[in-house]
Formats: sequence, structure tokens, C-alpha cells
Amino acid sequence: MKAYTVEQIAEILSIGRDKVYYLLRTGQLKSIKIGKLRRITDQHLADFVSSLETIDEA
Repeated sequence: MKAYTVEQIAEILSIGRDKVYYLLRTGQLKSIKIGKLRRITDQHLADFVSSLETIDEA
């Protein structure tokens, strides 16, 4: 399992860092904390993308 920084997720999704923090704050994107560091795992990212696909299909 791989864990990414907020900045890496922003780059992967081609969105701003503030948008990633918004997604985290609203619970749309899950994360883990390691000490003071916030990390998003590849599973969190996959779950987030799947949830977007589900919304598009509705």
C-alpha cells in the first residue's frame, strides 16, 4: 500500500491543494494521520474515484 501527501494527490487529480483539503474536511476523501502528517493511501484514492463514478452513473 502506498501513502501520498496532499500535494501529491493534488497533482494526481490535477486539482489545487486547497480542494484536496476541502475534500478531506468534508469526508469525501479519507486519510490517515501519522503523527502530525496527513497521508492519503492508494485505497482512499481508489474509493474516492469510485464514489465519483457512482454519482455519474445515477
